[in-house]
Amino acid sequence: MALWQARPGLAGYDLADAVTFCFLSQAFIGPMQVFGGGLELSERVRSGDVALDLVRPASLQMWSLADDLGRAAYLFLLRSLPPTAVGAALFGLVAPADPVTCLSFTAGLILGVVVSFALRYLVALSACWVVDDRGVQSLSLVTTLFFSGMVLPLNLFPGWLGTLAEALPWSAMVQVPADLYLGKRDVLEALGFQLAWAVALLALGALATGAARRKVVIQGG
Repeated sequence: MALWQARPGLAGYDLADAVTFCFLSQAFIGPMQVFGGGLELSERVRSGDVALDLVRPASLQMWSLADDLGRAAYLFLLRSLPPTAVGAALFGLVAPADPVTCLSFTAGLILGVVVSFALRYLVALSACWVVDDRGVQSLSLVTTLFFSGMVLPLNLFPGWLGTLAEALPWSAMVQVPADLYLGKRDVLEALGFQLAWAVALLALGALATGAARRKVVIQGG
């Protein structure tokens, strides 16, 4: 609040927008699984249980996505809404301007969860190729926090760094849904950006799953 009082209009936000962005970014932690994890896949790879998953008559990736969407919905209700309601009571957060903003934000939130899943799925699947995936998990955590808008709104990043950060898939997890809520971004452009990354990352995940399947050896029954 002190920063925006000293620099009104910084990053295109007024003080109310900035406070709302802060609470929104906190609300996204659970549904978007910003700190990583949320998938049991890497552990199942290490234990060998993934062999059972691969022989089931269902796509491992789509089954994992369905499970993750359920997790995200649960955390949205129990982890996101209560703190945001408290923030609204204490600070008077910005409300959506109209029903169209509400709908676009909802769509952006769902697409953000899908992008988050697709990234985390690739990280978890890396356990098929590396002995210990904790290094990949740690690198994913750093890039997610820095490039999603979780630490600072990406609008504050200078020059080419800001342009790069806003073009990377991590921005679809925090920056884009928050801007949709605040009405700071063209709806079609924002949702198209998220959808493009979701499709691209899910396609990459499908290819990686096919490659991983050829590395699994099932012993016995």
